[in-house]
Amino acid sequence: MAFTALKPVTVTILNQKHLRKDWFFDFDGQEFKLCFENLANEMEKLGVKLHLLRNREVEICINSYADLLNALKISSPEAGHTNQCIGHIIGKSEHLDILEDLKIAVKRIAFAPETIAPANEFRKVCHNCGCGC
Repeated sequence: MAFTALKPVTVTILNQKHLRKDWFFDFDGQEFKLCFENLANEMEKLGVKLHLLRNREVEICINSYADLLNALKISSPEAGHTNQCIGHIIGKSEHLDILEDLKIAVKRIAFAPETIAPANEFRKVCHNCGCGC
């Protein structure tokens, strides 16, 4: 049996300044840690090595769900995608559930990167969050 290297996918969490409490999510909390661990285990079985990074040097103001999606960046250089926010990858969020949206984005960039618009394409996506965009 030949050894095949796992395809790397990196999730980067930017530092956040919350302007509205209703869009706060604790990325240091147990719920996120457990979700990420389960997702990483699932992805490894499918040939993808999931990494988690924190970028505390870049801060994003969270005033809407769209901003929360922008606080998570996903990279997969092998797939030709680097540092793209979840909103760019998934488009409209169906349930405004950051953990669900993270899973969708990771799987899409890992298994269907050709369906994601190039990073230089300007896209404004309404996430149906009530922010007024």
